[in-house]
Amino acid sequence: MDTSPLGLLRVFAPKVPFILKTALWHWLWLSPTSSKWDLRTEITVRIIRSLLDNPIPTPLAKQQRWSLRDPGIKGKMWISKITLPRPDEEDIRDVLVEAIASQDEGEGIYTVPPIMPVEAEWTGYRANVGHDRQRLDLSEAQHYEKLMAEVTNPVTILYFHGGAHFMMDPASHRIPVSRLAHLTNGRCLSVRYRLAPQNSFPCALLDAFQAYLSLLLPPPGSFHDAVPAKHIVFAGDSAGGNITLALLQLILQINRSSSRTVLNFHGRCIDLPLPVPAGIAGNSAWADITRCMPSITSNAQWDYLPPPMTNEKISTFPHDQTWPTDPPRGDVYCDLTTLCHPLVSPLAAKDWTGSCPMWFCYGEEMLADEGKSVASLAAQQGVTVVWEQFEAMPHCFSMIFDQLAAGRRCFKDWADFCARVANDTDEEEEVKLETKGTWFAAKTCKETDVDVRSLAVCSQEEVAERMRARTLARMQGREGEGKIMPKL
Repeated sequence: MDTSPLGLLRVFAPKVPFILKTALWHWLWLSPTSSKWDLRTEITVRIIRSLLDNPIPTPLAKQQRWSLRDPGIKGKMWISKITLPRPDEEDIRDVLVEAIASQDEGEGIYTVPPIMPVEAEWTGYRANVGHDRQRLDLSEAQHYEKLMAEVTNPVTILYFHGGAHFMMDPASHRIPVSRLAHLTNGRCLSVRYRLAPQNSFPCALLDAFQAYLSLLLPPPGSFHDAVPAKHIVFAGDSAGGNITLALLQLILQINRSSSRTVLNFHGRCIDLPLPVPAGIAGNSAWADITRCMPSITSNAQWDYLPPPMTNEKISTFPHDQTWPTDPPRGDVYCDLTTLCHPLVSPLAAKDWTGSCPMWFCYGEEMLADEGKSVASLAAQQGVTVVWEQFEAMPHCFSMIFDQLAAGRRCFKDWADFCARVANDTDEEEEVKLETKGTWFAAKTCKETDVDVRSLAVCSQEEVAERMRARTLARMQGREGEGKIMPKL
């Protein structure tokens, strides 16, 4: 997608009649969503939907390049760009491979990735400046010092951006991440993990794991001091929420199954079992890469994500330098044989015992049912779970509609959870956080309590069968490559 003024004109000028028709139907209450959405929401969702569900997909490489354009750094944010060096030891990759094998119930195929340096951005809130204030001409170390001078809460949010695993990066998410830093009075480390399709599973997960260990045990030359796990919160949106859940599940699985007593990391040792973070917080987390749950179709009217393809509308991506891959695989993120692996689709995870507190927020969106299943199972297994769902809101609504009451409430509760679970309490004092579910009514945000343990719409056995059936359909070519990805 061309984001130049002329390019945007080419995209939106033909949609003027569509926009006028949408407005007319909304004003006349002829739209099925008129009672739940205001006009701005209606037009925005329908425009995004029309862009994402393009019948002629744009090549993946072009989509990726467009999403990686750096908007620059200005206004109310401190950004310090860093690179976390790769350790000389191979322990983190070896223990990841062991964890994958210990949960693999089939013949999952994947390529063992190399350990690479991981780029990231320390992000904080910059007070007392205008939105157009330019970034100061300082070294990255000096930017970090400026950032830390405004931090008053010990929370460190390890953030993973969304983008369907193949788009976007920390630069695209600077505004929402700096907002989290502002609302928590803390800091965020936003990770530039390796993107698909060039880097398939488990590359992104390995980068995320390396970033977490680098907080616990800073590599030589790091700006930051060691961060205790009790002050770290994993957070992410959409595909970043997938990585957040997968990283937590990886840590839990290592602690359950590994015979190791230490991990060697930059010449030092990290004792096992690994510490779990203070909490995880997922905003519209993508927990099921197979997209098998009922809400994928039943909630489509409230969402802008592309619906699953029918047998009559099989979609494939145009060939370019990134697709198809070599060797070829049927999914942008992973081989089809690993779709049901818990570290690919956390919906498949059977055990969340020992987890830190978990926060989930969804709209009435296509991914809601997979989140319900994960939250419900975790709560049944004794994990503290906070569940929030907003009526008639689409995927990642708080990042699009921050002017709505629902968007403001989502961000407030997201930040409140992060700050609360990472609060610097005495060792004898536990954070008083209880499992709680809330449904927020459209427009008014009127609250209704829901039972988190009873959220799931399918039993675990039904979920497993649905995932297997959807994977088989992909393998047999009855569903296309493009059905799970935006097609800009």
